[in-house]
Amino acid sequence: MRHRGVDSGGIGGDTLVLEPAAETLRSLDPLVLSLLVVAVGGVVVGVWWLVRWLRRPPGVRLRNLLESRDEVAVLLHPNPDPDAMACAMGVAEIASSVDTDATLQFPGEIRHQENRAFRTVLGLELERIEAASELVAEAVVLVDHNTPRGFTGAQIVEPVAVVDHHPGNGTGTEFTDVRSDYGSASTIVAAYFEELDVSPDGDETADEPALSTALATGLLYGIQSDTNHLTRGCSWAEFEACGYLYPGIDEDLLDRIANPQVSDDVLKTKARAITDRRIEGSFAVCDVESVTNVDAISQAADELLQLEGVTAVAVYGEYDGTIHVSGRSRDDRVHMGETLRHAVSDVPMANAGGHARMGGGQIPVDYLEAIETEDGRGRAVFDDRLFEAMSGSRR
Repeated sequence: MRHRGVDSGGIGGDTLVLEPAAETLRSLDPLVLSLLVVAVGGVVVGVWWLVRWLRRPPGVRLRNLLESRDEVAVLLHPNPDPDAMACAMGVAEIASSVDTDATLQFPGEIRHQENRAFRTVLGLELERIEAASELVAEAVVLVDHNTPRGFTGAQIVEPVAVVDHHPGNGTGTEFTDVRSDYGSASTIVAAYFEELDVSPDGDETADEPALSTALATGLLYGIQSDTNHLTRGCSWAEFEACGYLYPGIDEDLLDRIANPQVSDDVLKTKARAITDRRIEGSFAVCDVESVTNVDAISQAADELLQLEGVTAVAVYGEYDGTIHVSGRSRDDRVHMGETLRHAVSDVPMANAGGHARMGGGQIPVDYLEAIETEDGRGRAVFDDRLFEAMSGSRR
């Protein structure tokens, strides 16, 4: 009996081990052998196609997904901003290029003057929904958020695709592209068009695919608005996307969106935040009380951050039975999203979060007042919570 390894050279021993396998293959029926070869070949081809599919750029994969549907609902987050609306425009344009119907839908309202101007100037068609049953298609694409919210039945909606730059665990059943290191979701969508070889300054009447002026302008402004004109939360991708989009924009449209008229209510809220603010060290907090335009709170926070010596701010006010909080930070010690989350962590039904430089939250008035009653000092209790969270003493 011969054993592997008896041959001092090693090669002869290995050959002896292979001989039974070779004999087995020779003894197989030719038909069975042919089927075996075909099966092995199929596995190899299948693996090759899988690797090739995974290596395709995200823009190509999203286009192919949209092409496989007759109709999709492109769903924006509640009270959509320019970044969300620009993303929705981009996804709808990709869908249109493969003859798929896309309807842009959103919950909530569009109140901020900048957001209203974006919609009006670019002629954006949006449908407002209050329940999941109003979605126009089962295939839902989420843009600028990764978990459906803000309407009845949101928790049962399973999107087929998600395009977002916010932190979160939401995913699409067939496509997920969440880049939390990016400053805007519009940056991601602009990259899709580059991957699809669409030129922002191409001839729309020619055979080459070209980005429309409205879409190029919208995507550029979406990037600018979410990064405070490329000064906050940017990555290299934002600058690259702006360079790609710039040849196709309309400067007049851009100016009309960026400089809309401001309502009297917004100006009053900003003034109240500046005059009534409470400052401790380099932090500022202000309760602007009842507001008629909830977006005025975030605008007031932006204004308050401009005060000399102030590095982090939180502004809150009441709208329709809910306390809305908006925070801004240019202090490396203060992660605003985490700050607001800690400030409301033990308040029932409250939620808050966001990025390092900006964050937001909502608290039902009844629950906040219950906490105030325990202390007996009114909303100053919440002021203290915010200061403690910004200083890091509330964890």
